[in-house]
Amino acid sequence: MINAVVDGVKDPEVDPVELRCLRAQDANADDLLWAHGLILGTPENFGYMSGAMKDFFDRTFYEVEGKLNPLPYALVIGAGNDGSGAIRAIKRIANGYPFNEVQEPIVSTGSPSDEHLTQCRELGMAFAAGLGLGIF
Repeated sequence: MINAVVDGVKDPEVDPVELRCLRAQDANADDLLWAHGLILGTPENFGYMSGAMKDFFDRTFYEVEGKLNPLPYALVIGAGNDGSGAIRAIKRIANGYPFNEVQEPIVSTGSPSDEHLTQCRELGMAFAAGLGLGIF
């Protein structure tokens, strides 16, 4: 799903934006301070976000507190259940950063369908265009 998002961000029809596609365990506070927006992707594990995503939030929250401008964000979730637990937890944490949700989450239960992958690609395109045009 994230590969489809990245394909959308890099689509030649969209004005280029600088992109860092990092695994949660490789991202840090400097990446957040650099970013102009975030697309967060996670599997849903036991009705919650991945441990790596939670660790990312734990490691970065206090380091960027008071230093971070509001960032637009969107969620992409590969769900084993319905994704609601992961969505609820991430939204609660995102409010404290501050992150501003710009699109409803894309949730795929089981293997992503072609429709989900198309939605992810369109999300990448729209997010990059929104950043490039200063909409977010």
